[in-house]
Formats: sequence, structure tokens, C-alpha cells
Amino acid sequence: MSTVDFSAPAPEAELDALAEKLRERNFEVVIVQNGEEAKAEVLKRIPEGARVHSGKTKTLEDAGLFKEFMENERYDFVRRTTMKLDLRTQRDDIRKLGAAPDVMVNSAHAITESGQIVITSASGSQIGPIASGAGKLILVVGSQKIVPDLDTAFRRIREYVFPYEDARLREQMGIGTKITRTLILESDFMPGRTTVVLVRDPIGV
Repeated sequence: MSTVDFSAPAPEAELDALAEKLRERNFEVVIVQNGEEAKAEVLKRIPEGARVHSGKTKTLEDAGLFKEFMENERYDFVRRTTMKLDLRTQRDDIRKLGAAPDVMVNSAHAITESGQIVITSASGSQIGPIASGAGKLILVVGSQKIVPDLDTAFRRIREYVFPYEDARLREQMGIGTKITRTLILESDFMPGRTTVVLVRDPIGV
């Protein structure tokens, strides 16, 4: 089995080629240099008052987006509400609030060179709005997440992403995580729903 550096940024030519492949699959694509530029591209696509949902991903944290959504009252940020609810007694309310936001902002765990976007989850709460529930989808993805094919994408998740996320959750919450649901975005049925912000600098995990 070949060794892959899952933390190394992709060459510029590879990033440009991927952008074209993604556009062929009906994804809008913008390439930026770093997290600060990614944040600006995301925010200019979200209208004031929009209901926004997101994963609590390291990518969004590194870009300053999660903090922005939590603190900026111009957005109706789902997690600002759900974090005040009781997971045991208000689970249905939490589920419904996150099911159909105006905009879903997330990252991905891998993107193949041909343009398949791979996202995995433990609870699956982000999978629904990413797949179809959200009106618009914005994905912020560091160039280090580009892999040759789906087999390597799954390897990246198992060997690189999962150990990090499991350790982080055990430190923060005292429980680990699991790989229970994996979504592959092959394309968009119609153009206009999904924007992929590709970040040249490595960002997130």
C-alpha cells in the first residue's frame, strides 16, 4: 500500500484541475489562499437573517467561521439555539431545527481528483441538510484533502481524520466518535446549490 501524506497541500495545477472537474459536476468553485479569504467568500454568500447551520469542524474553526456564526446576530445560527436545548428531552426540537436551514456550511473529509466529495459522520445530523435539506450548501475544503480516488478517501478518513476527531472528542466531552454514515456527493442535480471553497493552504484536518 502506497504512503500518502494526508496533510500536504496540493500543487496549484492539481487544484486548478480539480476545480474544473467540480464545475463539470454542477458545483460552483472558488479558489482562495487561506482561511481568512475563505471566510470572506463564505460570508458574502449568506444574506442577512438567513438560517445557517454548520458542523463544528476544525476547518470552520480555523477559518473563524464558527465563531463568527456564534457571535454575529445578523445570522440565525442553528447551533446558537440548539446548544441551549437539552439533548435528552428536546432531541426532536434539535433535529427539526437543523434539518432544513437556508444555508448549510461545512467541510469535507476528502475530495477525489475526479471531483467526488466525501463526508463522514457519527450521528448523521449533518448528512441530511448537506445532501438535500439545506437550500444552499457551502463547503470549505483545504487542498490537503485532495486524494487520487475513493479508496484513498476512505483511507484518509480511517487513518487520519478519525484518530484526530476521536481524540478531540474524548478530551472535550469524555466520549469517542464513530464512523457510522458516509456521504459521497457525486454531483449536483442542478447547478446553483453548492459552492466549494478550495483553500490552497492546509486548513482543518
